Amino acid sequence: MPRRSKAETESLAELLAELPEGLRRQAFTHASWVEHRADSYERLAFLGDVVLSLAVSTHLYPRFESYGAGRLTKVRAQAVSGASCARVAQGIGVPEALREAAPEGTTGRSAEMLVASERVLASICEAIIGAAYLAFGFERTSPAVVESFRGEIEDALEHPVDYKSVLQERLARRAAVVFYQTVAEEGPAHDRKFIAVAEVDGEELGRGEGKTKKGAEQEAALHALDRLGEAAP
Repeated sequence: MPRRSKAETESLAELLAELPEGLRRQAFTHASWVEHRADSYERLAFLGDVVLSLAVSTHLYPRFESYGAGRLTKVRAQAVSGASCARVAQGIGVPEALREAAPEGTTGRSAEMLVASERVLASICEAIIGAAYLAFGFERTSPAVVESFRGEIEDALEHPVDYKSVLQERLARRAAVVFYQTVAEEGPAHDRKFIAVAEVDGEELGRGEGKTKKGAEQEAALHALDRLGEAAP
């Protein structure tokens, strides 16, 4: 088929409409609906998470040549966060498709319960990406991912998240407090690099580096959120 122009780039919604029936069915199957967990969307979401990260990284890398690895990591983490994936899922019609896929008289979780879960919507979004990768390959899937996540990427660039605040809010729910400590300073005065750790109850939860102490702390907070499985706004 002829190559599309940038204005005609496919979206995930279009790839979803073309998915083979078996992959589409698995992408919308919750683990509580099947006897074997491997038949649910979880395996596809595992694959889709990697494809999503690579697609967005491939898009960002040549576009922002002045960005260091730390800044690129922050933009990507925000753009592909659980909240971002859930919003994209809403935009491509996942809630409606999930309701249609729910088996009648199921003893598992109801479709309405699943639709209300940000984590489930995010996982199904990743599962769709994984299914598209298997069906169409990375060359076709990657541009569709970037097209569908374009708004999330631009928002991450224009409104970067304060990861220290996000981490503290998450920990506050557990009555925990995070403390930051600069553990090293490296390099000459004109090119100093700081290394900081985020600690909770004396345990290191994340470690980061930056040109300033605040930057290193933000990176440490991001890695702490990754470790908690909650790297998201």
